Amino acid sequence: MSLKAIRPLTRAPLLHISVQESLRDFISDNGLTPGTLLPAESELANQLGVSRNSLREGIKALESLGVLEARRGVGIFVKAFSFEPLLDNLAYGLGGALRQVEELIEIRRVLEAGMIGKSLAMISDEDIAELRATVDRMGAHAKRGETFADEDQQFHALLFSCQNNETFTRLIDIFWLAFYKASDFVNLDTVDPIATWKDHAAIVDAVEKKDLAEVQRRLARHYEGISRVIAASKSAS
Repeated sequence: MSLKAIRPLTRAPLLHISVQESLRDFISDNGLTPGTLLPAESELANQLGVSRNSLREGIKALESLGVLEARRGVGIFVKAFSFEPLLDNLAYGLGGALRQVEELIEIRRVLEAGMIGKSLAMISDEDIAELRATVDRMGAHAKRGETFADEDQQFHALLFSCQNNETFTRLIDIFWLAFYKASDFVNLDTVDPIATWKDHAAIVDAVEKKDLAEVQRRLARHYEGISRVIAASKSAS
């Protein structure tokens, strides 16, 4: 395959940023797909007009973003898109910003309410049974006064797994992680595990009846509870 030439750098400041942009443009201009082997480091550095150290710095940055993958002794490959780098760095990006967490929760609420109708049309009896089993585990924890973050994450993933929409599934993970990674500045101790368990049980009841309006109402109620926890933390801070 004949490749278009990599674009030379157009500005000197922040050289590693310029290297990253040129490498991304090279991938885009040539329509390189995941798994494609890039030219050798020496060739890339020569085309860019930079040292191999500067090139490697740019490549490492793109590796951390999930754009490239360096395989020792083999070469540099284009990597398939993944939300993992975002997930890995989400906690650092949030810092102590309560407002951003609040906004993420609102986006998640709207997305789930908008997508749940499709789940009701596709969900199987086996999926509902798995939701019930997850809620039962929540109940066992709640009765002992324990929280159940893992079951909460699994529950919301199960609601939409029947759609086989990988991007949406990862978005749910991101929004879930955003909230629980923020637990150092959102006081999750104020969450009532019994009320949270009952909220999820009511959602399953409505899902089993295929009652879209009731499912959406129950989801809204669930997220209103989360928003109250955030609001209380803001008032206390």
